[in-house]
Amino acid sequence: MSTEPPEPPPLPTPPPLPTPAAAPPVRRLSPGLAVLAGIAPILGGALIGLLLRLAFNGQPGSAFATMLWVFVVLAPFAIGAVTVYLAERIKPRGIGYHFFMPVLSVSLCVLGTMLMMLEGLICVLMALPLFAAMGGLGGVVMGAICRLNMRSSTPTVYSFVALPVVLAAFGVGNETPQRFEHVERSTLIQATPAEVWKHLLDADHIQAAEVDRAWMYRIGVPTPLAGVTHRSERGLVREVRMGKGIHFRQMSSDWQPQRYVRWQYLFEDDSVPAGALDDHVRIGGDYFDLRDTTYTLTPRGEATLLTIRMDYRVSTGFNWYAAPLADWLIGDFSEVILDFYRQRAQARPAT
Repeated sequence: MSTEPPEPPPLPTPPPLPTPAAAPPVRRLSPGLAVLAGIAPILGGALIGLLLRLAFNGQPGSAFATMLWVFVVLAPFAIGAVTVYLAERIKPRGIGYHFFMPVLSVSLCVLGTMLMMLEGLICVLMALPLFAAMGGLGGVVMGAICRLNMRSSTPTVYSFVALPVVLAAFGVGNETPQRFEHVERSTLIQATPAEVWKHLLDADHIQAAEVDRAWMYRIGVPTPLAGVTHRSERGLVREVRMGKGIHFRQMSSDWQPQRYVRWQYLFEDDSVPAGALDDHVRIGGDYFDLRDTTYTLTPRGEATLLTIRMDYRVSTGFNWYAAPLADWLIGDFSEVILDFYRQRAQARPAT
């Protein structure tokens, strides 16, 4: 009788492993949809900016005036935030995108305001550096928020868009503090004070090429055509004519022939025709004014040192930006106009 143990029964055959499900096919956007997905965030940001601009279309001094700092600073910030929020909903982006794509949105927005005739070229070119910087900052901040917590990005971007409107509704940012500044420049002219003085009083047939290198003319301010002086009971009166029908008077009751003259500006209701200048930069307006201009002539041997001093006012809630910009533009103009008088006095003695 065998003592070997019986063989164990065979193990049951294991069931076959389930076949793994095939990965879903990668859906590729058509070229047209890919382009649309690329530009949709930019268009969305620009659209929000246009809607905010329409909201802030009030007259100076009103709760929703265009020149309130809550609009000028916070609206481009919101444009940048919306641009990046929409882009991050499609796919993650880098910090370069977060900054530079909002700049495109801001640029498209300001172009839209020009096409809608809400803004003129002068205002757009003066505001664009600030708008671009704030738009880029808004994009970077929104990008960081999306990285930290995508869920919180939706209420946050809504808050960024609503913030300027809410602040304006509560009267925040209505202040327009006045800031008085001046610029002073000098040039040496190889002509006598008498010759320079005559050109200061009477400058006729001014050609654009003589002055158009000044930046204020490059960005759209019409160039001067003539400035002719006559005497009146009130003193000296200088009739100034510029392009696009602009005309005004410079009045002086404080002058010494061949020594100095101090001009003050007199604008009539029809001095600046509609459309000739942007309302926001109109001289004598709510936000900017030229108070007076003084020319001083100092003999230097057979030459003359001509000095110009221009006093001006800016009145905005963002004078920290507007005042340096005005200082640069007026200082640049002062240098160009001094060179104009130098060229004329040295080229042909006045009769």
